[in-house]
Amino acid sequence: MWKEKLKFYDKLIDTNPNFERKGKTMPYTSANGYMFSQLNKAGEIGIRLPKEQGAQFMKEHETTVFKSYGAVMKEYVLVPEKLWEDLELLSSYLNDAYVYVMSLPQKRSKK
Repeated sequence: MWKEKLKFYDKLIDTNPNFERKGKTMPYTSANGYMFSQLNKAGEIGIRLPKEQGAQFMKEHETTVFKSYGAVMKEYVLVPEKLWEDLELLSSYLNDAYVYVMSLPQKRSKK
């Protein structure tokens, strides 16, 4: 079941050439030093949106905040599985998440 969800997550990421999946045990995308999407161990997708857009997304799609490893991920919304059926719309939200993290001050690498 999780592998099927990982395949879908990869398919979603492949919709935009700017996105690259990272992480072996915890798949995620990042840009500008910030993660902007993640597939948790429960097989749920979370995307990071600006506060107002995240609130609108949760209201519109009847969903909630995204949790990973039991922790609420700040600025992340849980993508409801019914939205997985509309890859184009979901891809546009993922692009919004990318644009959002690119607007943040660049994070320095810890390496």
